[in-house]
Amino acid sequence: MKKLLLLLLIMGFSAYAQKEMPSVTLKSVNNKTHNVKNDFSEKDKLYVFSFWATWCAPCINELDAIKEQYAAWSKELNMEVVAVSVDDARTQKRVKPLLNGKNWPYTILLDTNQDLKRALSIVNVPYTIVVKNKKVVYVHNGYSQGAEKELYNKLKEL
Repeated sequence: MKKLLLLLLIMGFSAYAQKEMPSVTLKSVNNKTHNVKNDFSEKDKLYVFSFWATWCAPCINELDAIKEQYAAWSKELNMEVVAVSVDDARTQKRVKPLLNGKNWPYTILLDTNQDLKRALSIVNVPYTIVVKNKKVVYVHNGYSQGAEKELYNKLKEL
């Protein structure tokens, strides 16, 4: 039993350890191609990859909450939010209509084949990854009201 607990503890820490961002190419809602590793690689800039879907209310609430603070955060911190939709072929047609009403200031990428989601071993959305210098430096799963403050505090530490 002790060995099992130790193994789980080690696996937990290794999953959180800095890992390279995978080289996956996605399209934006404007049909522009982006390689998530190379195109979001400005030195010492924080990239907040927020994985979401149109059918996920907590995801939309999180992105709305960040939007309220985004201008202030961007002035204070060298950061950018990249919202990655994991909507599949069936629900992808809902992305643009939802975005039209949101006016989010983010880069929106479409992971319709879920290549990036799979490469990062993401199971559920909302899922947030902070990348600095091509390395994953923070991971958070789920959203509850006020969690954006925790994200902001973490960004300030990085």
